[in-house]
Amino acid sequence: MSGAVSRRTALRGLAVAAVAAGAAALPVASTTRRALADDFLRGQSPLLFHSPPLTPFRDELPRLPLISGTEVTLDAHSSMHSFHADLRPGPTFGYGQCDYLGPTIESQQGQPWTLKYSNTTAGNPLAADIDTSLHGMSEMDRTMTPTSLHLHGSITEPASDGHSEMLVRPGESMTHNFPGLNDAAGLWYHDHAMSITRINVYAGLLGINLVRDRWDTGTPDNALGLPSGEFELPLVLQEKIVNPDGSMSIRSNITVPQGKWEGGGTGDVGVVNGKIWPTMEVARGMYRLRVVNAGSYSVWNLFFTNRLRFWVIGNDGGLLDAPVETTSIRLAPAERADILVDFGAVEPGALIELLNDEPPPAQAASLGAVPMPLFCQFRVASAAGFRGGMPSLLRGGKGQPDVLPPLPTATFTRTVTVNQPSGGLNLDMTLMNLNNLRYSDPDIEMPKQGTVEMWNIVNTTVEPHPIHLHLAHFRTLGRIPIDLAAYQRDFPRPTFGTRWAPPVEKFLTGPSVPPASWEAGWKDTVNTYPGTVTQILVRFPTADELGFDPDATFAGPAAHHGGEHRGHDMGGGGELQGYMWHCHMLDHEDHEMMLRYRTVAP
Repeated sequence: MSGAVSRRTALRGLAVAAVAAGAAALPVASTTRRALADDFLRGQSPLLFHSPPLTPFRDELPRLPLISGTEVTLDAHSSMHSFHADLRPGPTFGYGQCDYLGPTIESQQGQPWTLKYSNTTAGNPLAADIDTSLHGMSEMDRTMTPTSLHLHGSITEPASDGHSEMLVRPGESMTHNFPGLNDAAGLWYHDHAMSITRINVYAGLLGINLVRDRWDTGTPDNALGLPSGEFELPLVLQEKIVNPDGSMSIRSNITVPQGKWEGGGTGDVGVVNGKIWPTMEVARGMYRLRVVNAGSYSVWNLFFTNRLRFWVIGNDGGLLDAPVETTSIRLAPAERADILVDFGAVEPGALIELLNDEPPPAQAASLGAVPMPLFCQFRVASAAGFRGGMPSLLRGGKGQPDVLPPLPTATFTRTVTVNQPSGGLNLDMTLMNLNNLRYSDPDIEMPKQGTVEMWNIVNTTVEPHPIHLHLAHFRTLGRIPIDLAAYQRDFPRPTFGTRWAPPVEKFLTGPSVPPASWEAGWKDTVNTYPGTVTQILVRFPTADELGFDPDATFAGPAAHHGGEHRGHDMGGGGELQGYMWHCHMLDHEDHEMMLRYRTVAP
């Protein structure tokens, strides 16, 4: 599917601007069309695959279809999709009526809803890239794609959470029960099947869930005075490599043979709502952009042309107390941002681009990857749009939800480690892990229901890692640099498969750096920086609070992926139990950087 290396390496991906880390504004008139700098193109690394030259802004930015109701039916299916006007349609996956991605699902706080999910896929568009040496994979998975739907950020009973071993194969279905316990927020749903998540999500199995409540209703008369309807726009951001025939390439590193796990690759074209570098006409007024970093690997520092200011009003878990003004926001994979941008602050005819200047992670950078600089363009029309103004408060005012609670006090401190080898070429990635453990190891975290824990997440690597906890939400305390050399010298790492999470307190080398203002509030994913300990406060809810037992067992598959690995037996009969926590770089998640945890009765 990726084509011969000699053919692919001769191609040159599109350079979108003379963008490097720390680059300032681009001019309003687009400098990003076909006449772009050949010098930049010639700088593309020969160690990486590249997309063919493509002209930006040939496609309109699609609005994803919206569905709602208390009984939702959704299937994962095989389809054909064109990512760009100059590319033929290529094979993809989609949910529901979409040929790529899925519809935006609108649900209501306090209103339980069900999702009947079916797998009707026929083969896999990236079948040749499946690595059958990974945890539980087999040749059958190339034609009988295993799937598992996870509603990311949702407070969900274990059996409906999209456990990586709760597999739905072609011809099978299951019903997810969602209790509607979340505050108004932007969640997202995506595939979560063991060892193949990166492939299924890259192929198109993801979508957005907007949770509404009595304040943030999504209607023009909402109590918060927020833009709605045509002025509220979900944006699914990805980066890809595409082939000249219109198909996707999940491969980026030419030194890794096809069919072998790569460890993390960047793309060279920005994709928004399924289109490469799309454009949209906007009115002169305020827009609410519901942004998700749905990429597999890269952290992005997002900003607009000329550093146009915008306001962050919410993140993973919902609204902040008040809008936070900024000119950029850093989003790791799986993080969401709810932002307001005023296109009325610029002149009619202005071309405003959504840009990125974050350098790629160290592994990709060592192979010569450079920042993927562009996502989409907004063409500012002369017509007036939403002019409701910027709210001064989002919580705590009259007719508004309560303010965010003060930071809770932890009753237990838990240290966990994030580990991987450094460098970029064909490393023994069996060393990529959490706590030096395999996913199947029984030594798991078992926090007590109703307690607050401080997690010290020690990132011993040279890359950022976004860490996601299922079920529980948390608050970010800060990040503290550590003396990694001394930490690893005093506590040598044991054989892989033995827990390694030594206390870190005496190795701290500086004060805690508080989270950015837009990282306030409840989170389900936190970006952990290299050589730091990231501290989060996690509260694990009780069964009484939830209305379900978060430690309940539920039926698992008799055999995982049809291979030799059986569902983890925690109560007999192939039963599963608990939730997961993992790195949300999907390549890492698929290869041991994911562990189970249980939240047990006190």
